[in-house]
Amino acid sequence: MKELSGKTAFVTGGSRGIGRAICIALAEAGADIALNYSAADDQAHDVVKHLKEKLKVKAQAYKTDISDETSVRAMIEEVEKRFGRVTILVNNAGINRDKSFVRMTRAMWDEVLGVNLNGPFNVTNALLSGMIEEGWGRVINISSMGGQTGNFGQANYTVTKGGLIAFTMTLAREVARKGVTVNAVSPGYTATDMTSGMPDAVKDQVQQMIPMGRMGEPEEIASTVAFLAGPKSSYITGQVLSVNGGMYM
Repeated sequence: MKELSGKTAFVTGGSRGIGRAICIALAEAGADIALNYSAADDQAHDVVKHLKEKLKVKAQAYKTDISDETSVRAMIEEVEKRFGRVTILVNNAGINRDKSFVRMTRAMWDEVLGVNLNGPFNVTNALLSGMIEEGWGRVINISSMGGQTGNFGQANYTVTKGGLIAFTMTLAREVARKGVTVNAVSPGYTATDMTSGMPDAVKDQVQQMIPMGRMGEPEEIASTVAFLAGPKSSYITGQVLSVNGGMYM
């Protein structure tokens, strides 16, 4: 039996990039997958098809704005009717609206905080009590190297990713004796849609700064998440696991 057989995982931002890879990695370990997305209908449906047909797990996609608490509550109710109790949560969804701080508008600030920070609050708040009742759970927050180092033009984005690290450590302390672990994964530059638009010259410059000489792959982030979701990580909580090729140590 696979180590996550009988478990249900809920992954936000699961239709593409790192989120898609996470859904696949957890399904390969045997978990049923409920994934949330906000816009990419075709990609979300493709992921569900892959999970069902290739990996033979239960899967369903839910299109919801996670920054809206009422919508999240309704979505989680639907998920639990279909799958039963969710005991693995991956807060992966994130957006960026980059601009130097002096040019950043309040709307850009609020939009990024709404999805990247309020979203994890809304989803975790809806699911955590169930994990505590089960006496077993995994909350895994996808942060970013930018949340540890800061990054020019990303005051809104990096504050959310740094906030997720603080949230991880605080929540881990609160539920450590309830059978629930809470950890963060902090990717560095990764080959996703977010980095694909970078000019080649900038990509080359970035890769020269990474000790391993290349960007990460979504699957390398996903395998770290799958480890933290599994039984072998049972004594790890409140940690930030950096997956960045050595760029930040």
